[in-house]
This record gives sequence, structure tokens and C-alpha cells, in this order.
Amino acid sequence: MDDKTSNEIKEKIITEIEKTEKSIIEYKKITKPIEPDCAIGRISRMDAINNKSVAEAALRLAEEKLSKLKYVLTKIDEDDFGLCAKCKKPIPLGRILLMPQSRHCVNCAN
Repeated sequence: MDDKTSNEIKEKIITEIEKTEKSIIEYKKITKPIEPDCAIGRISRMDAINNKSVAEAALRLAEEKLSKLKYVLTKIDEDDFGLCAKCKKPIPLGRILLMPQSRHCVNCAN
């Protein structure tokens, strides 16, 4: 992988890390406990609880993505970066730029 491509990927990973960290902050705000003394109706409370569970799931996914992005950033300068962790074939540049946290090619990811 040439230096230009490597720098482009590194910039993409750093940008994704920043976006994911901002998302995590927002998800943490949304997933705060729902106060029982809030003056909302029973249906609204159930809707708020449901929305909270969806936000908690999104928070877990965002935290997992952040962890993977930070790991991939540490591996970008290694010789085997860009190779599928399973089949060892090159991962297409488009996939790396679209999902920089992925360590598998499309075939092995399925």
C-alpha cells in the first residue's frame, strides 16, 4: 500500500473515531434513567423506555465500533494491513474506506 493511500485511510479512520466518539456522548445522554416522577403519561413513559432500549443498543454498537477503529489505527503501518484476517486476500480499498474498522473482506465477513 502506498503512502498516499495509507494517509487517506488514516485520515478516514481518525474522522470515523471523532464521529463515533460524538455519537457515544449523544447516546449516553439519551440512555440516562427515566425519572419516575416526570409528568408524562403511561403510554409516553412506555415509549420513552422503548426508545431508551434502542439507544442503549446503539450505544453498545458505537462503543464496539470505536474499539475496533482504535485497534485498526494501531495496525495501519503494518505489512499485513489491508489483508483479510481470515483468507489473507487484499480487502478492496472501497471497503476499507467505507468500513475502516472491518478486518475481513466481503466474502469472509458474511
